[in-house]
Amino acid sequence: MKYFYSILFVFVLFSSCGKGDNYIPEVAVNYNITITEFSLKAVNNVLLVSNYGVAGLIIVKTPLGGYVAFDRCSSVNPEGKCKVAPDESGLTATDPCSGAKFSLFDGSPQKAPAERSLKVYNISLQGGTLLNVTN
Repeated sequence: MKYFYSILFVFVLFSSCGKGDNYIPEVAVNYNITITEFSLKAVNNVLLVSNYGVAGLIIVKTPLGGYVAFDRCSSVNPEGKCKVAPDESGLTATDPCSGAKFSLFDGSPQKAPAERSLKVYNISLQGGTLLNVTN
């Protein structure tokens, strides 16, 4: 029985070692902007916001008139906090550190080495005029 517990202990010990999953850490976000201000500041329906989230926010107005919000921190080696930048089309964003591309409609990976989506934040329209981004 001691032999069994020894093997079980060693198995548990080594199964938890090694490189952990890269992830974008949880950071409290509560950002507000009016739709008018968004329209004035956005380029190709994409607004970059500094000093929120891990590496800043990307807020996108979708073709159907909705809004989505992502953290700018790339999901490829997020510990480097490399900021994705929107492409001229406003449809994708590129990680300048790895060359990975992400969709700006849902944050999904579009080009390797990206395997995980961008971190998505909740976005709501309050009173018909105010966008609120939270997690």
